[in-house]
Amino acid sequence: MHPPSSERPLIFAHRGASAVLPEHTLAAYRLALAQGADGVECDVRLTRDGHLVCLHDRRLNRTSNGRGPVSEHSLEELNRLDFASWHPGLPTSADDLIFDRGGPGEAALMVDDRGRVLTLDELITAVGAAGRPVRLLVETKHPSRYGSEVERALVAVLDRHGLLDARTESPVRVTAMSFSPLALRHLRALAPTLPTVLLLEYLPRGLPLGRLPFGARLAGPGISLVRQRPALVQRLHARGYGVYVWTVNELADIDLVLRLGVDGIISDQPADVLAHRDKR
Repeated sequence: MHPPSSERPLIFAHRGASAVLPEHTLAAYRLALAQGADGVECDVRLTRDGHLVCLHDRRLNRTSNGRGPVSEHSLEELNRLDFASWHPGLPTSADDLIFDRGGPGEAALMVDDRGRVLTLDELITAVGAAGRPVRLLVETKHPSRYGSEVERALVAVLDRHGLLDARTESPVRVTAMSFSPLALRHLRALAPTLPTVLLLEYLPRGLPLGRLPFGARLAGPGISLVRQRPALVQRLHARGYGVYVWTVNELADIDLVLRLGVDGIISDQPADVLAHRDKR
């Protein structure tokens, strides 16, 4: 179990500072870290040649100039695509990046990195370079043609970076997430000490309010579910689960989850949520 923690919840940048810069790009993550986010969140999918890349959608169409399923492409093929120009916040140069409302800061990335697909390996390296403790939430996306190979690949990447050992001196702490209870069971078997979050869009049928399936250590309800069932947070806390809520952007929702005492807030606008949290 994961004990409820905080009067001061952790603030996670959803796919980076994705309200400002293109989601899942190195720029969006570096901006979120520069803004002071406690952690960042990413989605991962497996390429045809076995690499984990940070992409939410099953298909490439929405966030790139490519077409078709991610799973049918190799990393080399994805590297030829542009994953940033679709977003209105894309800067024309690295010097145009804004870290806070006070004005421009140190360039967050080299311009050549701007639109390239981001691998999980690269994201872990960037997070580790922040020079401070950072939480990393990694969601494995399902259904997938590769099934549990996605979780196996995740564990292999984390092991390669030395992030499976609880005694690691790395400032990076990883938590895995999924909407799939089966995926969390696979992770529990592969990496018993890795914290896991069961993401919830609605309450599973037949499951008592406030109880999670085997393998889940934290709950990740969507903000719409929390609005409908605010007592759910208290029930989950009473059973010893931590609660991370997604995706919280509106001021009324920020106030709601702060009032409920959640442990983590996942937002497209981490700077705004940080300012509101700290003001309270």
